[in-house]
Amino acid sequence: MWQPATERLQHFQTMLKTKLNVLTLRKDPLPTVIFHEPEAIELCTTTPLMKTRAHAGCKVTYLGKVSTTGMQFLSGCTEKPVIELWKKHTLAREDIFPANALLEIRPFQVWLHHLDLKGEATVHMDTFQVARIAYCTADHNVSPNIFAWVYREINDDLSYQMDCHAVECESKLEAKKLAHAMMEAFKKTFHSMKNDGRIHRNSSSEEMSQELESDDG
Repeated sequence: MWQPATERLQHFQTMLKTKLNVLTLRKDPLPTVIFHEPEAIELCTTTPLMKTRAHAGCKVTYLGKVSTTGMQFLSGCTEKPVIELWKKHTLAREDIFPANALLEIRPFQVWLHHLDLKGEATVHMDTFQVARIAYCTADHNVSPNIFAWVYREINDDLSYQMDCHAVECESKLEAKKLAHAMMEAFKKTFHSMKNDGRIHRNSSSEEMSQELESDDG
């Protein structure tokens, strides 16, 4: 069909304008982004990220302390105070009393961590300086599971008193281990004090045994 030049030109311009509009308005589709709800992720690790410091030591039942007299501590010197502590404790319990403390013997200090009802360590802790422990033993007639030590407690007025502390272990072997660990702690403390000049160079561990006697039976 023949069309005048003017009409053909108008038709061409119309088609060109339409295609230009399409090219202008057309946009490539954006990639589809799908957001998923966060899934619950379970982290299975042998060591929890927020874990309370595990205390190395022996679970014990702290029987308490009682003042004792004397300056020289020989075998059997803790028998009487231990019997006193044992009687007080057995009267307060019905059957087997659960461990209420964790005894941790270190080179220079002994830490007694008190446990809560769930058996976990609390912030309450008693600290004993190894250099002020005069005697320790795991040999008691009232019970072979008891470990005791005599400690020089310094008061606010700088006076001191000798206190006998006792704990009940789960077995006789555990009590013996504590006695040996205490002696090893004393040896390390003694050598450190000797190197620092707080003990005369000519002193020996045997001479210092008057400050700490260990009788593990």
